[in-house]
Amino acid sequence: MTEVGNVYGGALYELCRDEGVSDLVRGQLETLQTCFRQEPDFTKLLATPSLPKVERCEILENSFRGNVHEYVLNFLKILTEKGYIRHFPECCDAFFDRYNEENGILPVTVVTAAPLSQTQSEKLRQKLDKITGKRVTLRCRLDPTVLGGIRLDYDGQRLDDTVSHRLDAIRDTLRKTAL
Repeated sequence: MTEVGNVYGGALYELCRDEGVSDLVRGQLETLQTCFRQEPDFTKLLATPSLPKVERCEILENSFRGNVHEYVLNFLKILTEKGYIRHFPECCDAFFDRYNEENGILPVTVVTAAPLSQTQSEKLRQKLDKITGKRVTLRCRLDPTVLGGIRLDYDGQRLDDTVSHRLDAIRDTLRKTAL
């Protein structure tokens, strides 16, 4: 994460927490992140130095006034004016990290070869809640290269019980074995 992301995203979180709107702003930032990923030309436009800052802020005003919280709109304007709009994803990450930490939420990425059923996801979430003592949110990702099993990524840790991981371990053992 960048220093810009930490400073600006952290400051936005603190303001929103103090004003009691962190839940609302969190949801809006998630939506904006998705929109900006789908329309990368929009953020390129906001970062265009040949377009005056006033015009770029007017674009934000016309696009988002009444659709997002005032803090989110002003945050986007500040990032645009300072030339930091390209750091928006890192700012969101910093906001989400602080939000999750203060609310006892642990995001876990679950990687499987086939989709988990709703029942499997819920049982996994409940078990992880008990183990970690936090409220776990699951982000499921499909990766056919894991072949089977499950991999959990959270808090800088990786728990890998996939078929591909087991095969790699067997391969390494065989390489080290003198015949």
